[in-house]
Amino acid sequence: MNRPDDFWSRRKAAVQAEAKAEALALEEQVIAERQAELEEKDDAEILAEFNLPDPETLQPGDDVSGFMAKAVPDRLRRRALRRLWRLNPVLANVDGLVDYGEDYTDAACVIENMQTAYQVGKGMLAHIEALAADAEEAKDDAAESEADTRAEPEAVPVEPDPRPEPVSLALADEPEEIDLPPAPRRMTFEFEG
Repeated sequence: MNRPDDFWSRRKAAVQAEAKAEALALEEQVIAERQAELEEKDDAEILAEFNLPDPETLQPGDDVSGFMAKAVPDRLRRRALRRLWRLNPVLANVDGLVDYGEDYTDAACVIENMQTAYQVGKGMLAHIEALAADAEEAKDDAAESEADTRAEPEAVPVEPDPRPEPVSLALADEPEEIDLPPAPRRMTFEFEG
């Protein structure tokens, strides 16, 4: 009758999870309070309290597991681990086969005047030229269709332009800015090779 989707099974699992979370939180709170007390003490007092040797007097083969307890402050744990790393030749002398032991950034691999087959923008120029040709074709088609719609030009009487009156530069208005679309640019590439 107890199925995994049964309400009481889920409720029982939730209560157990809450109890575990509360126990863990209480344990972490006790450890944090204990470490706050230990922060006020000096290293010699802490070592005597936990019955640990001085990290600087550790010898090869000594057990450092006492320093790994949660109650031991990080500064003492780091001192013990530094001493262990200095004593153990396997940890102190890193071999040359370590991945990522070298500098593999681009700056380390740059060679002066390196020749390569890579061409910046290759193929892009052809795409831009095709777009420009399409735009030019569309403009020509529009001009032809406009010419076809005007079969017979209407005669418009041309009046002679009156001469503009001279204007002094002090009284002249600044010319208005005209918003024109940007002219298409031609991209040129130079390749060494």
